[in-house]
Amino acid sequence: MSTSSETPVLDTLAAMTLDSVERCGLPPDTLILTRLAALAAMDAPAMSYLAHIDPAIRTDLTPAQVQDVLVAIAPIVGTARVMSAATHITEALGMAIAVAESGSAA
Repeated sequence: MSTSSETPVLDTLAAMTLDSVERCGLPPDTLILTRLAALAAMDAPAMSYLAHIDPAIRTDLTPAQVQDVLVAIAPIVGTARVMSAATHITEALGMAIAVAESGSAA
């Protein structure tokens, strides 16, 4: 199997995400909050959260809304997963800021 793309894995993930969004009837902000809850439930790494920062900004999500989701899922997924999610979200925000700053410095 040959591919002409230099980033076939990322391209595949992007296509899967786009297909999912197009097939979902949830409002965009609810969709992103739901995805963040799912990421927390599976103890996803910071990079997975990084992919949701731009969509979260575009839907005008607030830090308080993200915090509310973590509070809401804590009794289900547990303290360790919620604390891990908070750490990974913070790391992802740091990565996003670093990328934005490096792009604006050029």
